[in-house]
Amino acid sequence: MNTISKAASKLAKADRKVTHEAAQHRDAPVVKAFGALSEGADQPPLLLLGVGTMVVGALLRQPVMLRTGARMLASEAVATGIKSIIKRSVDRTRPKKAIETGKHDFKPGDNTAHDESSFPSGHTAGAVAVAGALAKDVPALGAPAYALASGVAAVQMPRGKHYVLDTVAGAVVGFVAQRAANTAVRLAERALVGAIRRRRRHSS
Repeated sequence: MNTISKAASKLAKADRKVTHEAAQHRDAPVVKAFGALSEGADQPPLLLLGVGTMVVGALLRQPVMLRTGARMLASEAVATGIKSIIKRSVDRTRPKKAIETGKHDFKPGDNTAHDESSFPSGHTAGAVAVAGALAKDVPALGAPAYALASGVAAVQMPRGKHYVLDTVAGAVVGFVAQRAANTAVRLAERALVGAIRRRRRHSS
């Protein structure tokens, strides 16, 4: 076993050890309470948040709010797409299941069972992506948004839902998704502004 393989093996063991120890508290009332709150970072609520922000921005004629909602919606959609592709390519047993059965898989595969789709953390990916989108247009809300995203990630281990590496990977997915969505929204905005200007010139 070479140096890289040894380091990867040690990291994987430490990941399981730390997470399994944290998951021993999964039935604690405080963990259940914060876990329930973290469900706000699931795909449907975050998509609804983006759409709702766009609708309010349109009704109030607030371009910045409208654009922020579009960023949030696009970021969550891209994050969901990326994490779904990865989940379909990697099988990893969720901590709670691994503790109960004593079996843990972390390998390439296409098992679609919920208990075998721990990697990466979709909640973390979505939370980080939307936080980044919000911070882009409203910098003052960036720190609180990222703090909430960190809380969403942190509670996944005590819940027995994800390993530490799952949340780290989810955060990376969220960051990449937000940057990609930001580029898409910027290009769309430029195209829209250009079309409006051309229409005005032709009508004058």
